[in-house]
Amino acid sequence: MTVIDKVEHCNTMAEVRQHIDALDERIVALMAERSGYVAQAARIKQVATQVHDQARIDFIVDRVKRMAREQGAPEAVITAGYRAMIGAFIEFEHGEFQRLRQEA
Repeated sequence: MTVIDKVEHCNTMAEVRQHIDALDERIVALMAERSGYVAQAARIKQVATQVHDQARIDFIVDRVKRMAREQGAPEAVITAGYRAMIGAFIEFEHGEFQRLRQEA
């Protein structure tokens, strides 16, 4: 059974939205946790050019694409979502990198 098979049948848009809202709470919490690790990466990296790591991006995208396929999720949606999230986190990390060096 794939994760997508666990999706509950809904009869109304209200039910659909209730489930999506509950998922959004979990997703935001996970993204907040991820941002904590991205902030630590900004602290650990020594030069700004290390913030954008194409090899790591490619690894993550390939990994989540495979995970999407295994779980029955639309690969294109997962890939696009991750690329957007990674891009936003790179911008966040650049900001953190600069902020941390200005405070020193």
